Amino acid sequence: MKNKETMRAIVVTKFGSPDNLELMEVEKPTPEDNEVLIKVHAATVTIGDTILLKLRFPLWFLLQIFGMKRKKLPGHEFSGIVEAVGQSVTKFEKGDQVFGTTSGLDVGANAEYVCLPEEWSKGIIALKPTNMSYEEAAAVPIGGMTALHILRKGDIQYGQKVLVYGASGSVGSFAVQIAKAFGAEVTGVCSTTNLELVKSLGANKVIDYTKEDFTKSGEIYDVIFDAVIKTSARACKKILAKGGKFLSARSSTKESTEILEYLKELIEAGKLKSAIDRTYPLNQVPEAYRYVNKGHKKGNVVILVQE
Repeated sequence: MKNKETMRAIVVTKFGSPDNLELMEVEKPTPEDNEVLIKVHAATVTIGDTILLKLRFPLWFLLQIFGMKRKKLPGHEFSGIVEAVGQSVTKFEKGDQVFGTTSGLDVGANAEYVCLPEEWSKGIIALKPTNMSYEEAAAVPIGGMTALHILRKGDIQYGQKVLVYGASGSVGSFAVQIAKAFGAEVTGVCSTTNLELVKSLGANKVIDYTKEDFTKSGEIYDVIFDAVIKTSARACKKILAKGGKFLSARSSTKESTEILEYLKELIEAGKLKSAIDRTYPLNQVPEAYRYVNKGHKKGNVVILVQE
């Protein structure tokens, strides 16, 4: 009998603490007819990952009802190279450089390999932007798709004033750039240590919330996007233009191949880049979780699976 191939992966031995994340040898997945096997080069640890690890019953059970799986192998974002495809796969071939998500799968991307269906149902795959490294591309899907999906609800017009609260986080850093790509005049709100980062992302103005209350600035905005769920429409009412829109990361979001491919177009046009705070090797994923848990990351935390 042929021995089954194995791979290195982070395994959740018990939900609750990063101390329960262990690097183990597990069985390497084999693609079904409609699946793509990806050799993961880079993945991430997001705030969402840390929340899911800590989440207690019945909240995690409710998430499963809405399609979110609590993974024994964590990691919701990835970039890598196609190693094999099932016989019915038509969109991808061996050697393609790809990025995407594993949101509806039972397993994640903090592993050397991951299998996903070719067509969107439980995860998304798209060709990686040609002008991004694996490390940069892995940081795009969740934050980028969340920012784009919510900002589209704002119907931003050229020249409008947009404020992004929490502009230095994963969602916020992409929101600043996407709003700029839509032609807006963008103000970013962040802490003192992140001012230069947000300026580098193209914000026309940056407000340090530790020194100034942006709701008392006197400026009027057409769209306000709370990217960190720390303010409200009521708190921002005085600075929102008549007919203006208050958007929040609290609202429901959507993953789709179309949204990810649109982000790819923005990236290749030079209008979008990843903000990366720290990188960790695969064997230091628990430390990455501890860092993200502190709540001070700038942009994204990336896991280098293939070093």
